[in-house]
Amino acid sequence: METRKLRLGVAGLGRAFSLMLPTLAGDERVHIVAGADPRAEARAQFERDFSGRSFETVEAMCDSDGVDAIYISTPHQFHRANVEAAARNGKHVLVEKPMSLSLSDCAAMIEAAQRSGVHMVVGHSHSFDRPIARAREIVASGDLGRLRMINAMQFTDFLYRPRRPEELRTDQGGGVIFNQAPHQVDNVRLIAGGRVKSVRASVGQWDPSRPTEGAYQAFLTFENDVSATICYSGYGHFDSDEFCDWIGESGQRKDPERYGGARAALNGLGADAELELKQQLNYGGARYTPPHGVNPATRWHQHFGLLVASCERGDLRPQPHGVMIYGDSARRFEALDPPPVPRSEVIDELCAAVFEGKAPLHGGEWAMATMEVCFAILESAQQQSEIRMSHQCGLDA
Repeated sequence: METRKLRLGVAGLGRAFSLMLPTLAGDERVHIVAGADPRAEARAQFERDFSGRSFETVEAMCDSDGVDAIYISTPHQFHRANVEAAARNGKHVLVEKPMSLSLSDCAAMIEAAQRSGVHMVVGHSHSFDRPIARAREIVASGDLGRLRMINAMQFTDFLYRPRRPEELRTDQGGGVIFNQAPHQVDNVRLIAGGRVKSVRASVGQWDPSRPTEGAYQAFLTFENDVSATICYSGYGHFDSDEFCDWIGESGQRKDPERYGGARAALNGLGADAELELKQQLNYGGARYTPPHGVNPATRWHQHFGLLVASCERGDLRPQPHGVMIYGDSARRFEALDPPPVPRSEVIDELCAAVFEGKAPLHGGEWAMATMEVCFAILESAQQQSEIRMSHQCGLDA
């Protein structure tokens, strides 16, 4: 039987698109037919790579024919307008996290999709990853008793990767709360069932040259009495991939001897030179390197650091190769085959929505609930108080 093709337009040919490119180019269900970006060099690269149509604006691409869905990977502040343009033209949507920078924008995006009768999937977040989904299945089975708590931590060099000026401003969606916390919040929400009750958090801004949040620590309580701690640092010292057999976040083998590489690359660069470096490394730039082909023998499941889910009769630890299960009297490892295409779970959910009309798990309501937790991390740190949630949804939503 011939595979049905999803004709995809890409809004924003930048860093997020580059990370998603192995998925979009490698999954036989996807046909990339259009791309939009204000940068002429990115449009030229797109036309060379895909022989597709390129557009200077997202609105023009959304208004074009021959496109079933739009993948939105533009800067965060444009997500709402881009989703509304896609929905207005009857296009389904895959929008990158964070969904948007305010709850009112999230609500408007949900309403736009519903009004136009299109589906919206929000991701990629690491809660799509098969080891996280498998941990949730084991919890839901009840084989280990009730889930009681989750502890998750991730340490990276996130803050020292080349950034545009607005990526270092919290009010414009910069920092780890908007860019990294959605992954971790999604993971613990998925495993715990979704409905967060309250958040108490602190954040870190420890480098005046990178004036945004580079770290956070939060304590979440859930309506089902599960509790979770989530911790993240992007200051480029300890690397939690050490806990994952030196398999990086994208599922590839990592060289621990390259310690400090991100900081070293920025050493002595001013803001203008850093922006120029980012532009050169970006899709279509002078130093852009196309992603390597997918090799299941050398690529494993993606991950977001160390996570341990504790049930009454055992602990679960999702890993790049599978799930480690620690029971009362023995431990065992449940291996998972490597994905044929990285992030294929995202395409599973998108195609099920577009071709079968199946409501996505990672839809607007789910993503809005995750963003409410992220906003609460900032609010709790500022007010030094516990923040109660009011826009949560569960797996049964």
